[in-house]
Amino acid sequence: MLITAEALVDRVAAGDPVTVLDVRWTLSEPDGREYYLQGHVPGAVYVSLDDDLSDHNVSGRGRHPLPSGTAVQAAARRWGIRAGQTVVVYDDWNRAGSARAWWVLTAAGIPDVRILDGGWAAWKAAGGRVDTGSVEPSAGDVTVTHEDLYAGALPTLTADEVSNRRLLDARAPERFRGDVEPVDAVAGHIPGARNLPSTALLTQDESFISDTALEGLLAARDIGADAQIGVYCGSGITAAVAVAALTAAGRDAALFPGSWSQWSSEPDRPVARGEQ
Repeated sequence: MLITAEALVDRVAAGDPVTVLDVRWTLSEPDGREYYLQGHVPGAVYVSLDDDLSDHNVSGRGRHPLPSGTAVQAAARRWGIRAGQTVVVYDDWNRAGSARAWWVLTAAGIPDVRILDGGWAAWKAAGGRVDTGSVEPSAGDVTVTHEDLYAGALPTLTADEVSNRRLLDARAPERFRGDVEPVDAVAGHIPGARNLPSTALLTQDESFISDTALEGLLAARDIGADAQIGVYCGSGITAAVAVAALTAAGRDAALFPGSWSQWSSEPDRPVARGEQ
């Protein structure tokens, strides 16, 4: 479910059928379209994480509720995704946008979705051609197989189910400890969770770390090979980076889509602070 920049350069140069999606997003700048217009992988279509990979009409599911399968299918066809075709997603910030896109599309039942390892920086470092402006693709024909992504092709957790898993919190350590909380109303973390920031799962060039390194991080948090893992973050975005890293290493992990934004909005939920 990962693809190297070199492999993608070769596929694009050869004219192989592949749909490339540019999913640039950060918490402070959620709309990455201007960066896309200034330079992108040839043929890449811009995808808005907030508009296309979330459904803000859903209440009680955190800040970035999952879209419906119907909405995903309509968007995927608009992006030009065709049945049986490889989809490559990339971003330019800590794999957040691409991991969310990989998770949403895969959960909807679209096969062969791959994250560009190292993202936009890796593409440029590999000598990939840079195009500017917008791409208007021909309509696709892909069909999704799951209407409800909360019960889709990838495992999820509800707030009542998180205690059944070895829970990882993918946020920055200061947010996990409750020292600061720049977005949500309550600071802290879900009791029993262990902190594993999504950025710790990336190397200096923002490629995913090796399987051995990942296993070392899990072992340091007393998570063994047979553990059932759940992951959350602020609103289900960077947690998808952790799910992707675990999946690439052959480990299953369930996402709590509503994450801290949902948990902290429910007054009866307990809150922990500090390192543990």
